[in-house]
Amino acid sequence: MLLVGLTGGLATGKSTVARLFRDCGATLIDADLLARQVVQPGKPAWRDIVRTFGKQVLRPDRTLDRGALARIVFGDRSKLHRLNAIVHPRVAREQARLAREIARKDPKAVVIYDVPLLFEAGVDKRVGKIIVVAADRRTQIARMQKRDGLTRTEALRRLRAQMPLAKKVRLADYVVRGTLTGARLRREVRHLYGDLRRLT
Repeated sequence: MLLVGLTGGLATGKSTVARLFRDCGATLIDADLLARQVVQPGKPAWRDIVRTFGKQVLRPDRTLDRGALARIVFGDRSKLHRLNAIVHPRVAREQARLAREIARKDPKAVVIYDVPLLFEAGVDKRVGKIIVVAADRRTQIARMQKRDGLTRTEALRRLRAQMPLAKKVRLADYVVRGTLTGARLRREVRHLYGDLRRLT
């Protein structure tokens, strides 16, 4: 089994690329989905977050208010670090469990692990290959403003909270441009998937 880390910057098109890999036949593990699962009400990570950041990060139904939490942590690196220290280890354990399950069923599988903070969370040390989805900063900001309703200042604050995209590109085995048109992006992903299949 080949475990491939897929990452990029905010709003570079990573989720689209992940879906295209799945369409090609890759098995997809989504770190954001795992992160949502580990912070469900009553779970240990949820309790740690409420203890650390207070009840103002909860909605009336006791689920996390991700917007409120983002406003707290993206303005303060130490708080972002505390949040990551609560969530990342639990996501890593769940990802490892899923990967073992997939490997048992299909030892030749290409598993795409879609993880925004691949380098920041040390996931780069646990994967066989790394793909970075890149886009120019202007595109990232415009997409974040449209998709998330952020101001330019809020978008820049979130971008600055992550490792610079240029550094991720330098550390990648493969780079996919998330600004390509739909058909060209599909072709590029299909070609890259063929290369990855040959490595299993």
